[in-house]
Amino acid sequence: MAPPPAGGAAPALAYLRRGKVKEVWAVSPTELEFRFTNDISVFDKHIPSEIPHKGETLNRTAAFWFAACDRIGVPHHFLSIAGPTAMRVRRLRVVPNPRSLGPRPKDYLVPLEVIVRYHLAGSMWDRVRAGTVAPADLGFPAGRSLEYGMPLPEPYFEVTTKLEPVDRPLSTEEALELSALDRSEFARLRETALRIDEAIQKEIGPRGLLHVDGKKEFGIDAEGVLRVVDTFGTADEDRFWDRAAYDRGRFVDFSKEFVRQHYRTSGYYDRLRAARAAKAEEPPIPPLPPLLVDAVSELYTTVFQRLTGEPFVPAERPA
Repeated sequence: MAPPPAGGAAPALAYLRRGKVKEVWAVSPTELEFRFTNDISVFDKHIPSEIPHKGETLNRTAAFWFAACDRIGVPHHFLSIAGPTAMRVRRLRVVPNPRSLGPRPKDYLVPLEVIVRYHLAGSMWDRVRAGTVAPADLGFPAGRSLEYGMPLPEPYFEVTTKLEPVDRPLSTEEALELSALDRSEFARLRETALRIDEAIQKEIGPRGLLHVDGKKEFGIDAEGVLRVVDTFGTADEDRFWDRAAYDRGRFVDFSKEFVRQHYRTSGYYDRLRAARAAKAEEPPIPPLPPLLVDAVSELYTTVFQRLTGEPFVPAERPA
């Protein structure tokens, strides 16, 4: 059963699905509406807590970065803002196996998440500590002693699955097979991600931020044009550090890493990882404490302001 329309939006739209943090509605055969909720997720788990203003900050931040794509000539799927927590985008087919669409498929969501890392942090740091990633894998000399936060010798590009319940790392060959991209298209996907990240750092550098890593998604439209889709450059998809603190050896994180660390220190992440390794039933993720909910809400509004240079004034809600 479809949920009721949110925020007084037109009831003629057809509800399609709900992701971790947004609802997807059909406007027409060629257009979708994203409605950003105040939900939050980590480790592919939906947290049973709502974060005030989160949906609006994500919507407005995403629109800000699509405008940046226009300035650097990167095609995307964004069409317009449709409300405080909603945007309209081009519609692409979502199919688990793009090769089923023919030998040269078009008009589909590429079923990959693209991640580019510039510093040693997050899950990559976990892998380094676990010994599953060696210094040489990251471009360092073999045997080099690594420290959290250190800059990588070159951007580290990796891809994971997109349409599976839990993201799975892929080799280049696996990514090519799953995505139905050829090698030149795959190379263009990497080049586009790097161009966007260059624009992000150029924009946020004067506001004292450092872009640490981020993920993006892509689609191939009906004309065969590669477009960046979904959202990127927000506190959900990317990690940002305060540059002045970093230069003093401290890591002040402007991303939902703040939330991940809560579940790491509480022991939940270790229990979840053990269950996944054993292919056992995963433990339910507990809600955030009320004080942490308030802190996370403040984090999202602060990130919006630091990224865009704009003040955050919540839009009035319909009565």
